[in-house]
Amino acid sequence: PYSHTPWHRGAQQPGMTGQVKEDVLVRFGELGISMEEGRLRFDPFLLKRSEFISEAASFEYYGLDYQRRELELTGNALGFTCCQVPVKYTIREEESLKLEFADGSSLKFNGKELDEANSMEIFKRSGKVKSISVSLKESSLRS
Repeated sequence: PYSHTPWHRGAQQPGMTGQVKEDVLVRFGELGISMEEGRLRFDPFLLKRSEFISEAASFEYYGLDYQRRELELTGNALGFTCCQVPVKYTIREEESLKLEFADGSSLKFNGKELDEANSMEIFKRSGKVKSISVSLKESSLRS
């Protein structure tokens, strides 16, 4: 982050590019996205309950084909993308993950972690995974 520090001065605040990188990395940390042994994991223990919308809305993003897309969100939801795949967090009674595939099929996982093969499809941006829905218990969020 101190790549713009002149040689004749002490450590300076990060430049704008460094700050943007820090903000992006911190945000992914808050959203609870991590990778462990090649598996994508969603564990947003730093995420605040107040970041979830209270009423239905649409979330705009750009897909792998660079076209503008919309994802409909219900109340108690939050939307973002991971490797250009839309992710929807929803507060529910159980913790689970659901993948929607481009061919119309779906696959559900108990817990907060995907398998290695589907994680790799997301990382490769292959287009096989159309969306990710993550159900979270309200108790797993910060107030």
